[in-house]
Amino acid sequence: MKHLAGRLAALLAVVAVIGLLPRLTRTDPALTILHARYADRPPTAETLDAIRAETGLDSSPFSLLGDRAAGLLRGDLGASWVSGQPVTPDAISALGVSLTLMGASLAVALLTAAALTARTLRRGARHRIVAAGAGTGGAVLAALPEFLIAAVLAAVVAVRLDWLPALGWGAPQQAVLPALAMGIPAGALLGRLLDDALPAAFAEPWARAATAAGLPGHRTARHALRRTLPGLLPQLGLIVVGLTGGAVAVETLYAIPGLGSTALAAALAQDLPVLQACVLLLLLLGTAAQVAARLASRALLGPALDDSALPALVPPPARARRSLITGALLLAALFAAVVLAGLLRDPLHVDAAARLAGPSLAHPLGADSLGRDVLARLGHGAARTVLTAVAVSAATLLLGLALGAVRAGALTETVNALPAILTGLVVTGVAGPGPWSAAAAVTAVAWAPLAAHTCALYAQERAAPHLAAARALGAGRLHLWRRHLLPGVLPPVARHAALRVPAIALALASLGFLGLGAEPPSPEWGRMLSENLPYAERAPWSVLAPAAALAVLGALAALTTAAVRGRRLPSSARH
Repeated sequence: MKHLAGRLAALLAVVAVIGLLPRLTRTDPALTILHARYADRPPTAETLDAIRAETGLDSSPFSLLGDRAAGLLRGDLGASWVSGQPVTPDAISALGVSLTLMGASLAVALLTAAALTARTLRRGARHRIVAAGAGTGGAVLAALPEFLIAAVLAAVVAVRLDWLPALGWGAPQQAVLPALAMGIPAGALLGRLLDDALPAAFAEPWARAATAAGLPGHRTARHALRRTLPGLLPQLGLIVVGLTGGAVAVETLYAIPGLGSTALAAALAQDLPVLQACVLLLLLLGTAAQVAARLASRALLGPALDDSALPALVPPPARARRSLITGALLLAALFAAVVLAGLLRDPLHVDAAARLAGPSLAHPLGADSLGRDVLARLGHGAARTVLTAVAVSAATLLLGLALGAVRAGALTETVNALPAILTGLVVTGVAGPGPWSAAAAVTAVAWAPLAAHTCALYAQERAAPHLAAARALGAGRLHLWRRHLLPGVLPPVARHAALRVPAIALALASLGFLGLGAEPPSPEWGRMLSENLPYAERAPWSVLAPAAALAVLGALAALTTAAVRGRRLPSSARH
């Protein structure tokens, strides 16, 4: 009952914030509705007053919220302020489209995760020493922008090769390209997290006993999966919701009438009934996904949680391979050299004669659609994108650890169900567009996966036998937290946060891609992608440069975490 009340309170709070969106953004929704309905009609006072009377905007915001809440209790989602049509049929139709696309994307994500973890599972099944094997490839795939993958697939597979349709929805083949664009990065992240946890499962005593008893390797691998999945099932629930409501850029690019694109269009038009309906459906989906993940985790763990008989997952001691350290240093040096070379150039200088020019001595990475040097804009944008991403990741790590430790499940589920684009619109409307607004918007939602991960690991650590023994010896709460709980939770969550640095940069780039980040002519990677994507076929270098930078950032995160993790001394193993 307590959890249900928390979820209901969080849901009502979000719906109320959406209802107060015009007041928060200090805009006149009547003017926005007029432009959405009749683009050529002048905004006279009489016309605006008529729209306010029709939509109820002439009453107080709290009165309007009360009317909307009463309608929701009756199951009435209201009528669109723009079209005048009932919201419910269109919202349900958009939800069906998004769920179908989510199912296809989730299948791609699971296949991608399986491919990335196959080597580790195979080595564990053969009873060999196991180390995480997803490596740099998974991090690069996770760092690729969804909208860039979508654009490349549309240009190559749909337009040039004419294998699949590029736009529309309705036929099964129209779901292939968007499912690949969304499923590959999501599966890469899930595969990385699973591959990070598997070595600890294969290093447990039961695995060594299975080897001594001659248990078939495939059964050992299956049990290792069952051992590690409970800590990752909340992440799968978050991915399900993210693939449904976070597909705004992909749905917009492929003209898919899903829930994400519908919510974005409603937010831009300030069609609050439609926006509230879309967010309400996303919140309900998020709650259902997390409840299902929690029940599945409980079923996999069985009574071990209640009996305090669940040993902590401790990765096997290992030393970093010299190749990992060397690779990380070389890649970091190359990245720093490119950034430094770009910083020595003027990112705002326009050479009209060099528009879309290819790489040359004058422009080593080519020029963009306005004739500006791509190398210069890449270098000057690195400080904005990378440093902001690192700062946001550090803030989300602290928030995730704190809120996950207090098990703020309702808040986590609610925040995760909100598309970052919608949060970006709210924050941008309140504070104005800019890099700090984009960073605040991403921070407001990006802590949820870390909090879910923390909460799942925290529950398992509390069920470890060593914790019961420490309590029996008189250990206090602070000692238990500092010496037993935190050492088991912090390292995997910190590695998770490090792996999400490219995802944070990607989220910032997505907001820049949609015009919600830094304003032009700011040299920001997301804006570089947005400005040059229409010219990708003619001048691919203008798009490949920021995309490659994001991929290098992902590879650096993977190599760095692997090198740091590998430098643990054998004596660092706990318990």
